[in-house]
Amino acid sequence: MPLLTSNYKPVFYFKNGFVSTVYSGLARRVSLAQERERITLSDGDFLDLDWSYSESKTNKLIILLHGLEGHSKRPYMTGAAKLFNKNGVDAVCVNFRGCSEETNLNYYSYHSGETKDLETVIKHAISTKNYSEIYLKGISLGGNVVLKYVGEGNDVPNEVKAVISISVPCDLNGSCKELHKVKNKLFHDRFLKDLVNHLKTKQKLYSNELSLEEVNSIKTLLDFDNVYTSKAHGFKDALEYYEKSSCLQFLPNIKIPSLIINALNDSFLSAECYPVKEAKTNHNLFLEMPNHGGHVGFIDKNNIYYNEKRALEFTKTMLKR
Repeated sequence: MPLLTSNYKPVFYFKNGFVSTVYSGLARRVSLAQERERITLSDGDFLDLDWSYSESKTNKLIILLHGLEGHSKRPYMTGAAKLFNKNGVDAVCVNFRGCSEETNLNYYSYHSGETKDLETVIKHAISTKNYSEIYLKGISLGGNVVLKYVGEGNDVPNEVKAVISISVPCDLNGSCKELHKVKNKLFHDRFLKDLVNHLKTKQKLYSNELSLEEVNSIKTLLDFDNVYTSKAHGFKDALEYYEKSSCLQFLPNIKIPSLIINALNDSFLSAECYPVKEAKTNHNLFLEMPNHGGHVGFIDKNNIYYNEKRALEFTKTMLKR
């Protein structure tokens, strides 16, 4: 598919990627009423889902997946849910395992390539809620998850009509290297602090699996993935985890209309995270690369972000194909 020309033009002070990223993460506020549902997974663990609804009865649903150490109430989740609700679409904001203010029950939790829980949510929405049109939207890590899900050979239900992915680290190893650079130290250290704090809680429950000494040895995000993420989820090490979980390799197989919006000034993304070749050779893959937006910082008018408007536009356009 030809690459899409972006119309995103923020005011001058949000053209800086660092400023737009930090502002969106710390200053944005979105008010949205949500109803929580807890579902039990096949391995005995649980997922917490936060639902919000259109004013009128609808058969349409958007499933939203957050980024690393995010949760269902982050503004980039609730902002999209609110906009879709106002346009006749129900929304469910998924909390990955251990991300809803309660440690999950198993030693393993979630990671960039884990798609089985998403599959469970989709089946739950179809079987118990009777939705016949479902859209998937993932942010950052969640974007990698949804693209991998629709490209890795799953039997994707016919009800899934479109996919939108924002600020996607399509190549996890490349993105990891960027996050370890001096330019991203603030973000790196914030992610690491949250991850290690959660891991310390889990270590107390699973001291036979993980020692406190191993937790204390973690000094970087790469260390975290070597010590915990890879081992807990069946990978040899962090590099194997990145290699097998990156969505980039699965993009040529995508058969459902899928939009990727990755800003060119996103400091988290390496050159490999802009899948130009893959978009040019797959008519179902649409790639938009705005000059601005940072990492999930597509600030626009009336507290409705550009990527949220584009997601709504894309779902409407794809249904007319």
